[in-house]
Amino acid sequence: MATVVAQAHFVFGLRAGVANNVCFVDEQTVVFPSGNNCVCYNTIQRCQRFIPGSEKSMGMRALAISANRRYLAVSECGEKATITVFDLQHEQGRKRKVLTAGEILVQEFVCMAFSPDSKYLIGQTGGPDWMLIFWLWEKQKVLASVKTSNSNNPITQVSFNPYNNMQLCVSGTGVFKLFRYSEGTLKQSSFAKVETINFLCHTWMTEEQVIAGTDTGRLLVFESGDLRREISINSKTVQEQPLRQVETRKITDVGEPFTVSHITAIQSFSKGFVCSVGPGTVCLFEKTDDDGYRKSREIQIPSDPYSNEVTLAECQDIDTMCISPAEETLAISTDQGQLYSVNLSSVDMHRLSLALYMNVKRCQLWRSILLGRKATFRIPVPVLPLKMYHWFIHLHPEALCGHMLSGPLYPYLELRDKANKLSLMNLVIDDIRTFKDFTVRGCRECAFSHGGHMFAAVNGNVIHIYSFTAFENILNLKAHNGKVRGIDWSLDDSHLVSCGMDGAVYTWNTQTGKRESESVLKSCSYTGVAFSSDCKTILAVGSDRTLKEIQDGQVLREVPADEVAHTAVAVSHSGRVVFSGTSSGTIRAIKYPLPIQKEWIMYQAHCGPITKMLVTFDDQFLLTVSEDGCLIMWRIIDKEGRGLKSNRQIVHSEEILVTKSDLEDKARNMLELKMHLEELQMENEYQLRLKDMNYNEKLKEISDKFTQQIESLKTTQQAMKVEMEKQELEHRESFAEVTVKHAKELKDLELSYSQKLITEHERYQEIQQKYQQMQEDHEKQLKSNEESRIQALEELRQHCEAKLQEKIQLLAQVNEQEQKEVCQEDAQQQICEYKEIIKQVEEDEERKIHDIQIKYEKKLHTEKEANTNLKGETGIMTQKFYTLQRQIEERGTDINKLKQERQRLLGLIRSLESDIEDLKRQIAGHEKTNQDKDNTIASLKKKNQELEKLRFVLDFQFNELKKQTEPQQDEITEKRKKINQLEEELVQIDKSNTQLKLSVSELRHRLKTREKDMYKEMQKVKDLETHLQRLKSDLHNCVGFIQDPRKLKDSVQIIYARYVTQTNGLEKSSLAEDIQRVFCRQRDHLERTVNALKMRLAKSAEEHDKVYIKIMKENVTLITEINELRKELRSAKTQVKDYKTQMATMKKSQPNSEEGLKKEPNTKMLIN
Repeated sequence: MATVVAQAHFVFGLRAGVANNVCFVDEQTVVFPSGNNCVCYNTIQRCQRFIPGSEKSMGMRALAISANRRYLAVSECGEKATITVFDLQHEQGRKRKVLTAGEILVQEFVCMAFSPDSKYLIGQTGGPDWMLIFWLWEKQKVLASVKTSNSNNPITQVSFNPYNNMQLCVSGTGVFKLFRYSEGTLKQSSFAKVETINFLCHTWMTEEQVIAGTDTGRLLVFESGDLRREISINSKTVQEQPLRQVETRKITDVGEPFTVSHITAIQSFSKGFVCSVGPGTVCLFEKTDDDGYRKSREIQIPSDPYSNEVTLAECQDIDTMCISPAEETLAISTDQGQLYSVNLSSVDMHRLSLALYMNVKRCQLWRSILLGRKATFRIPVPVLPLKMYHWFIHLHPEALCGHMLSGPLYPYLELRDKANKLSLMNLVIDDIRTFKDFTVRGCRECAFSHGGHMFAAVNGNVIHIYSFTAFENILNLKAHNGKVRGIDWSLDDSHLVSCGMDGAVYTWNTQTGKRESESVLKSCSYTGVAFSSDCKTILAVGSDRTLKEIQDGQVLREVPADEVAHTAVAVSHSGRVVFSGTSSGTIRAIKYPLPIQKEWIMYQAHCGPITKMLVTFDDQFLLTVSEDGCLIMWRIIDKEGRGLKSNRQIVHSEEILVTKSDLEDKARNMLELKMHLEELQMENEYQLRLKDMNYNEKLKEISDKFTQQIESLKTTQQAMKVEMEKQELEHRESFAEVTVKHAKELKDLELSYSQKLITEHERYQEIQQKYQQMQEDHEKQLKSNEESRIQALEELRQHCEAKLQEKIQLLAQVNEQEQKEVCQEDAQQQICEYKEIIKQVEEDEERKIHDIQIKYEKKLHTEKEANTNLKGETGIMTQKFYTLQRQIEERGTDINKLKQERQRLLGLIRSLESDIEDLKRQIAGHEKTNQDKDNTIASLKKKNQELEKLRFVLDFQFNELKKQTEPQQDEITEKRKKINQLEEELVQIDKSNTQLKLSVSELRHRLKTREKDMYKEMQKVKDLETHLQRLKSDLHNCVGFIQDPRKLKDSVQIIYARYVTQTNGLEKSSLAEDIQRVFCRQRDHLERTVNALKMRLAKSAEEHDKVYIKIMKENVTLITEINELRKELRSAKTQVKDYKTQMATMKKSQPNSEEGLKKEPNTKMLIN
């Protein structure tokens, strides 16, 4: 296995065709898909973090970020589509869960969305099923699924209600549905008639309101799933149209002509919403007071500032829009793989901006760019503003290394697909300027030579070689029958290798233009070619899925690939590793010399075929570009994480090209800023002065107010003392009276209420006894009445039975035939009469019993009412008792409060008395200070008289000091002259040192040349080792033909012809011996010269040290003398200052004296 590893470092490019392909993680970090990775890009630190996709995926289809900005969901296509949820708070984007559709066979998920609490996830599958699946994603559980559309109506977007986890919205072609999750199923809750409207996007504004955009440029407002009105994009206010008018206009009619293009993206925020209105245009809408929306601002994608030609930058369709969490930045992605950002906070949202492109920043992304070789990326790569229609870019080998060229500084080649020309351009500090154009049509390959003096460009099957200094076509290489797909220069620029679609690999001599070797394999169309590190063999890849190593037109060995074909190849300059790109987007690191078996390390990088690969000059980075429009920079490291060591020394330049106009603009801006700064400083100083004046006035006013308030408080304090004393006496008297009255009332109330309670209790007991007696009497009467009733009934029965027997006997005696009927009728009548009598008796008895019951119940009711009244009276008496107790307690609390207020007032009185004592002390102190000041004034007058006497003495001393300092100043000037002479000597010594340094640098340069010669010898040794390894491998292959003597003979002859040269070996050996002798002589001569120079250096250093020591000693003596003189001057100045202060005090003490007026000019003369 190869010991060299590639690690992803930076990615350029936004992958188009992915739904919701831009998301904000926080205010500074953006997530977007690039290649087979999701990139977390920090816009401030300008660093990237990668979240790799799965190895067997067929590409990403959609992204979704949770509401708490923690989880990222990525859907990937395949035989069985999956959704992977990543944790963005983890440093490496840890994979949390992998979701599938369960038993349903799904090839892709078109769109996804997280719930507001980030617990649920919905995913919309593709056609022909169009199933909406509802997950509890943390448990990988499918809660519900429902079919949202048919095969003819695709779905474009799904979303959760941000205010309800259980409500969903689905929109698409002829589809606008609201679903609600309940009882384990997704139930449709709206049935809008929108069969012919093509919805491209939607967004939730409130809990009930959704705004949707169509392909005809209409914004439709839905409330509770029903169409309510339409928002006009052309006007600045919302057209509040009722539903009937919308229906009469036939909203569902797609064929109606509109002036506005289709709306592809819409996003809501706190102030309103943002939507795309056609190619390259975004509109901002704000809420109004009448629940409508007003267009407040329009933003357009700017034209390409790096081209004077007409471009399609303004005609890009907007795919996705997202707003940062703080709603300060709007990010926009287009269908051309471009990413834009708008700063919303810096522009007044209520004012239409004239400069619509001022705050729009373009993120320089790459699409369909094929890089060449030998680019050393010293400056940040995003500085290169690469355009959409550029196909090939190649940097000059010295462009970023600091060598001055005869042509333009920092050039690079740029091929333009539209203009069909090759442009040579200069890299300026923040721009790229064209320097020279070459008319090369259909050019897709270009490369600078290693020396930078030539470059090659491909036109179909012809290779043109141009001179970089003269800008002329030197050679035209014609041999290929098909298009040339790859070219590469040798290290010494003497040879050029090319490969093409015709299956030919040619090696050209760049000086003569002749073809030196060829290898033709018509069954293979080559796509990439490269020289090995020693430039003796050629590595080529093509459509036959093998990596070939070619030498002298013959294929030495082949490394077969798997089921994927190689598309590009690159070789490290150290010769340790070969990198190859495949048609599936993978990168392979293969050990060199090439192994016999399939041994490599594979990296999943892109999602399309890799078109170009590049290893930088210092073997630190690998650059790969694919058809997916992404460029990836890889760090080349060993398994221990260290970078590869290269023997090539790179000297980076510290200069940057700047145009004259830019410099003038910057100078003008600097002057304007300086003027503005000075004006601001003046304004600030003026304002500070005004503030100081105002504050001083305010302080005076406040101090006056405070003094007045203090005086008023003192007066009020005295009045309060008198009032307090009066109130204390009154409170004491009233408190004594109240306490006596309250005690008497309490005693009287207690006695009266106790007597009343005793009488009421006795009355209650008597009533209870009466009630019991009444109940007993009533029961006895009831029992007696029942017994009498029973006896009366029995007597009546006996009497009736006797009468019946008598009647029966009478009837028997009457004739049976005549009197039977009459008897029967009489008997029946008598029976009826008997029954009626019985009923009447029973009714009378019941009436009597009922009357008795009513009487006793009335008596009981009256007794109960009397008891309840007594109970109520007792409750009222208890309440009165409790209220009196509460009043007593409140009176006690009031008394306590009055006591506390009394104590507080006493404390105030004490504090005020202490303040009065302090003020008296201060007054006494001020009187003492006034007396002290009077004494000091008298003493100062006496001192003033004494100072007048001393003044004449001091004048005399001052004149003498002047006379003494004049010769000392002359000495100082002389010593300064000596110091200048010594400095001149030091300058001469420095010049001699510089000459010695130059000689040392020359010697070091000679040593470097020797080291280069040694490096060449080491390279020769490495070449011999590789030669021996190849010979061993070929001999190993020959051993297999031992049994076939003919094949063994042929293979030995081939090995002999390949490795044994037939030229005069003796002559070469003699020449090598002569070269070695000359080399030894030169080495001895150089060693002698180096030793002599070292001796001279040592002597000159000793002399220089001696001179330096002398100078230092003289400087020390001079410095000591100067310090002494400075001390004397300081003492004299202090004396003069003392004299001045004494004179000033004397002037103040005697301002009106005549003598002071006469002596003032004399003192001024002395001070000067």
